[in-house]
Amino acid sequence: MCCDGDCRPLGFLLGLPFALLSLIISIVGIAVWIVGLLLSCICPCCLCVTVLVELALELIKAPIHVMSWFTSQIPC
Repeated sequence: MCCDGDCRPLGFLLGLPFALLSLIISIVGIAVWIVGLLLSCICPCCLCVTVLVELALELIKAPIHVMSWFTSQIPC
């Protein structure tokens, strides 16, 4: 039997602790992003700062990726 919508509450509930953990990681990512932006304003020629900012952006998006992965793994 297939679901009419894309609602998977069991996947959401199972993924919630991992999403909370990734939310903490995303807060760290925000701090790294702010520091990276400040460093890139001071020295724009430094390539490693740009990579650091890109990594921080992926850390900020972590809760969304975790929840979408968990909800896609659980069938209706």
